Amino acid sequence: MLIILRTLLLFVATALAEIIGCYLPYLFLRRQGSAWLLVPAALSLTVFSWLLTLHPAAAGRVYAAYGGVYVAVALMWLWKVDRVSLTAWDFVGAMVMATGAGIIVWGGRRASLA
Repeated sequence: MLIILRTLLLFVATALAEIIGCYLPYLFLRRQGSAWLLVPAALSLTVFSWLLTLHPAAAGRVYAAYGGVYVAVALMWLWKVDRVSLTAWDFVGAMVMATGAGIIVWGGRRASLA
């Protein structure tokens, strides 16, 4: 159970690093933000890449499972940072993605035990 919590927290941290790394250039390009925003953006994307290497599973499986967590974190960002109300479709989509991520993680864990 501890490894599942650790993996989930690592995925959330990874998603935040990716979103921040992409959001800051968005602010620069679309909202006339300072070019200095690109420095922490690059650092954040570097952290994102590094965090993906911390998972013990095969890279492709990690990326596939991470996608489900990323969607949920991106929707939370949409709600909290962009202040956009989430719809029922957002919740359904996040649940479908989380279910898919869970299947990939559980199936991959079982495959590596065999």
